[in-house]
Amino acid sequence: MNTNTLDLIRSKQFWIFQLLGWSVWVLMLVLRDLIFVPPEYIFSRALIFSLSAISAMVLTAGLRSLYKLVWERGFVVRFLVTWFGSFVAAMIWQPFQNYISLLPFGEVINLRDANAEDLFDGLFSRSYPLLLLWSGLYYIIKYYQLFQAEKEKSLRSESLAHEAQLLMLRYQLNPHFLFNTLNAISTLVLSSANDRANEMLTKLSKFLRYSLDHSPLDKVSLAHELETSKLYLDIEKARFAERLRLEIDIEPEAELALVPTMLLQPLIENSIKYAISQSETGGTIRITAKVRNSVLILQVSDDGPGLLELDGESDGSAFSQGVGISNIRNRLQQIYADAHKISFYNAESGGLTVTVEIPYERQ
Repeated sequence: MNTNTLDLIRSKQFWIFQLLGWSVWVLMLVLRDLIFVPPEYIFSRALIFSLSAISAMVLTAGLRSLYKLVWERGFVVRFLVTWFGSFVAAMIWQPFQNYISLLPFGEVINLRDANAEDLFDGLFSRSYPLLLLWSGLYYIIKYYQLFQAEKEKSLRSESLAHEAQLLMLRYQLNPHFLFNTLNAISTLVLSSANDRANEMLTKLSKFLRYSLDHSPLDKVSLAHELETSKLYLDIEKARFAERLRLEIDIEPEAELALVPTMLLQPLIENSIKYAISQSETGGTIRITAKVRNSVLILQVSDDGPGLLELDGESDGSAFSQGVGISNIRNRLQQIYADAHKISFYNAESGGLTVTVEIPYERQ
């Protein structure tokens, strides 16, 4: 929001508060007169009060301009200007009120014969305290607006930092993935598997183009994320051929769940690294997803050696220190804070199971 727009909004708010505040003042005076003034004078007195309120609005608008001029001068200057400015405005306003106050009764103050007591009667008991009260309310509202502006600025800064962190984490995946894939292509070329290397390059190009079409901050449906993962698996298929087998079991409700982009790829990559590539006969990767109690439970399993044989840690702490898994941990923390869970454990049938639990959201 630019400065001109913000000034326009604040100016509009100021006049809304002016109308409401002085309207309440007029209403209170009319209600008082209903008790102490004969009924035939009520309407004309209400008009006088309204005219007095209009003049007060003009004077306080001038005070506002004065206060804006000295806003950056420090507390002492603002304090002195507030007291003196309110006093000058009261000295202008009180004689005007006294002059028009008797009009409903057919009387006016004769300005030639009027003395200071006639003109300034009520200066210190009504006008000056009221304008000081107005000034106090003005500063309270002003400080509140500044507090809200700083709060919004802080929230925007936190949001930008949050987005920057997510961008960094997501973009960290691309060179990591690209390095691993190019390394695999290099291996195929050295082994003279040129057709498979060419096929892998073609699918890599398609995968990168596909991933770059989506913002790192996006959430996509799980069905969409699976399509992206299948592109990655096609690349690995060119490398491992029949050694890589895939099983997918996704509940219909889970397919609609929103997940961060590139969530599955690092999990699949780790299964390929520790299970498929370590076995001469390859292995199977299973991807399952279900929804329970408004939580999406996503699992990636393999039939490799599992945790104990990999790192001797049953909780998966050492296994999960890789770039891809660490990246997922950090991204989930940024997006969901503590409302997520990621765990590693040995499957009953052997191999590793990675489970990700996040709040269920759908399109």
